[in-house]
Amino acid sequence: MRYLIKFSYDGTKFHGFQRQNNVINVQGTLENVLSEVLKTDIIIKGSGRTDAGVHAIEQCAHFDFSHNIKSTDITMINALLNKNIIVKKIIKVPDNFHARHSVKAKTYRYLINVGKYDLNKEGYYCQIKYDLNLSQIKKAAKLFLGTHDFRNFVSGPRIDYTTTIFKVSVKKRKSFIIIEFTGVGFYRYMVRHLVGALIDVGRGKVSLDVVLNMLDNPLIDKKLSVVPAEGLYLVKVFY
Repeated sequence: MRYLIKFSYDGTKFHGFQRQNNVINVQGTLENVLSEVLKTDIIIKGSGRTDAGVHAIEQCAHFDFSHNIKSTDITMINALLNKNIIVKKIIKVPDNFHARHSVKAKTYRYLINVGKYDLNKEGYYCQIKYDLNLSQIKKAAKLFLGTHDFRNFVSGPRIDYTTTIFKVSVKKRKSFIIIEFTGVGFYRYMVRHLVGALIDVGRGKVSLDVVLNMLDNPLIDKKLSVVPAEGLYLVKVFY
C-alpha cells in the first residue's frame, strides 16, 4: 500500500530536506522514526527538496508499507520526532501516486521584517534595514505571473527553465512584508531570486523595466539580489 504523509518542520534544525551523510536532515530523520515505529525499513520520496534553513508548513512525501497505519502510530511518530518535525496526516493513496510527479502546484511564502530586529526569531525571517517601496514591489510581482523562461532567476544549470506562476501576493502585516508565490514548480533558489529582485525594485536599485527585460530576454544572463533561506517557507503542495 502507498501512503501520503504531510508534515511540517523547523528548517533551523536541519541541513535541508534531502538525505545526506554526517548532517542532520529532514528525510533521514523522518525515515529513521517511521522505520522504528512501523518496524520495517521505510524510504520516503518527497514532493521536492528544501535547502538548509528553509521551513515547511506543509511538506509532502510518499512511502510504501504493507499494513494499515493507526492513529496511535502517528502519535508515537510525533513523540519520537520531538517537535522539530510534526506529522500532520498519513493517508492511503493510489499505488500510482507519486509525491513529486503528481504535484499540480506549490505555494511558497517569504517573510521580510522591516521593523525592529528580534533575536528570538532569528532564522525565521529576513531582516531588512532600509525602506522599501511596497507599491513598486507589488507592480514588479505582477510581472512574474504567467509562463516564463526564468533562467535569470534560477541558480545552476538545467535543461528547461520554463514554468508557470499562477498567483503572487504581497502584503504588509505590522512590521512584516509577506510575499507568496503559487506555481507549477520552482527551481533551485528560484523563490529567493524572485524575492531578491522584488527587494531590489523596492529599494530603488533597479527599475521595473530591468525585471521585465530579464524575463523577456533570458539569455542576457543578468542576476539581481538573492535573499537568504531563513525567511522561506513551503506552505502547501497541491495534488
